Amino acid sequence: MKRSTPPLAARIDLAINADLTEALLVDFTRRETRRTGITRAVVGVSGGVDSAVVLALAVKALGASKVLAVLLPYRTSAPESRRDARLVARTFGARSLEIDITPMVDAYFSRYPEADRIRRGNKMARERMSVLYDLSAARGGLVLGTSNKTELLLGYGTLHGDMASALNPVGDLYKTQVRQMARHLGVPPRVVRKTPTADLYPGQTDEGELGMSYAEVDRLLYLLVDLRASRSEALRAGFSPRLVDRVRERIRRSQYKRRLPLIAKVSDRTIGVDFRYPRDWGI
Repeated sequence: MKRSTPPLAARIDLAINADLTEALLVDFTRRETRRTGITRAVVGVSGGVDSAVVLALAVKALGASKVLAVLLPYRTSAPESRRDARLVARTFGARSLEIDITPMVDAYFSRYPEADRIRRGNKMARERMSVLYDLSAARGGLVLGTSNKTELLLGYGTLHGDMASALNPVGDLYKTQVRQMARHLGVPPRVVRKTPTADLYPGQTDEGELGMSYAEVDRLLYLLVDLRASRSEALRAGFSPRLVDRVRERIRRSQYKRRLPLIAKVSDRTIGVDFRYPRDWGI
């Protein structure tokens, strides 16, 4: 007798094999870092669960003495963010460094006092990444990314800011899966449980800005992306038309953030179109 395929809603499964995922991500981080001839890493640690997981994986892959945890507070950053970032660095034994980005950001916006909080938040994110890349050059370590799959698909991040990196160990894990890994890796419970926030202004939360919970949107994204469901199938799975349309539109409109800049083709072999060799293949 031919078995019937279970409905799509029943196939949504965000549970991961944490042991296997850890092994894969530790190997990825170690192998891809050393492939560049570099044996160190730099991680911006915010006090949130994503950067905590990346730091834990980096320490397992490279050793605590070769990982630098960088705290980059702004004057409006919540005290608990700095407290939790320090706790995460201590928990995994990484060296830490704190650099206040307030003078850099405020010097720029002294010319544009009318700038809204979106501009200011983007500037903070890019200023932080600028510092991380400078420390990468100074300390000889690759910058590891901390954007998860949910954020990348929704475009919830700043291009050349928090979305930038040389390697990203968690970019294929949804936010709820990152939390699973955090519990598995021993991230302090208060960091795992805390409300996700980019801490760009007082009271800011990720879910408040997105207008949706990670628990719900991760299930929908898994359906749309991993199971390749159509809009009608997502509606039949029980998701509201408003949520489905918002998420599909966010994915579509943020595609430019997930690819290298498009290059106009004028030659026989254009980078990104015809020339796609990975760096370890040669020419």
